[in-house]
Amino acid sequence: MENKAMLVLDSQSALGEGPHWDHKKKILYWVDIIGAKLHIHDPEKNDNHTIQFDQFISAVVPEQPGQLILAMQHGLYRYNIALNRLTKICNPEEDKVSNRFNDGKCDSKGSFWAGTMDLDGKKDCGSLYRFDTDGRITKVLSPVSISNGIAWSPDKKFMYFIDTPTNKVSTYNYEETTGNISYHGTGAEIPVEMGSPDGMTIDAEGMIWVAHWGGAMVSRWDPYSSKLLDTIQIAAKNVTSCTFGGENLDELFITTARDGLNEDDLAAYPQSGGLFKVKTSVKGLPANHYGSQ
Repeated sequence: MENKAMLVLDSQSALGEGPHWDHKKKILYWVDIIGAKLHIHDPEKNDNHTIQFDQFISAVVPEQPGQLILAMQHGLYRYNIALNRLTKICNPEEDKVSNRFNDGKCDSKGSFWAGTMDLDGKKDCGSLYRFDTDGRITKVLSPVSISNGIAWSPDKKFMYFIDTPTNKVSTYNYEETTGNISYHGTGAEIPVEMGSPDGMTIDAEGMIWVAHWGGAMVSRWDPYSSKLLDTIQIAAKNVTSCTFGGENLDELFITTARDGLNEDDLAAYPQSGGLFKVKTSVKGLPANHYGSQ
């Protein structure tokens, strides 16, 4: 496996995040949270189309053709690409004006899981929610400080979740039929000197890949033994998330941020905020869409 990623797009994003590979369309959705931008990247055409919004956008998943579900500053929204129409679905934290949604993904049943956090990252201000396909939204975990990476094991028995300040990947027992979870243990513990765990994905072997904020890397872990298996160096200090994509799902797309860096950091990591990619020796799993799979 290559241990260094290549720059795909020098986008200089303030807070690049939330990569989602649409295996049906062979395109990558990703966002710049602070820039309030949704990016649609087509590797085949080497094209990156950007849509500007007027509020933070943190996660994106496809729904039906031409329609996306977005996690944003003021709640969950449905977005029609062709009509450029944004429709609010709900905001379970209408009363928490200093909170915003952060990372989010869909499970195998098509439910969208997305968590919240305080705009300044204050402790224990957020929660993790599950937005089911029937329109119901359920608070699943609370309190959470910075709700971040989420993934499910290939056998659908476990859910992995990152609350960044804990420096851990927590493992939960997961019931696919109900969406219920119960705490199981620690899947990985990130040493402080390696930075803080941010976004995450999982490969077909059930190993988790974690982006390191402040650590300039992505790491691969065995969540059953909590053993570190591999690291990939990124030419950006604040690495935010990753997902498998490409024709064979063996390319890891990696988002990064310029936010939180001083002049010395930016001089050392001038490509910070860019979109990166690395070829891997393992394959990922197709990302789930919202609604029927």
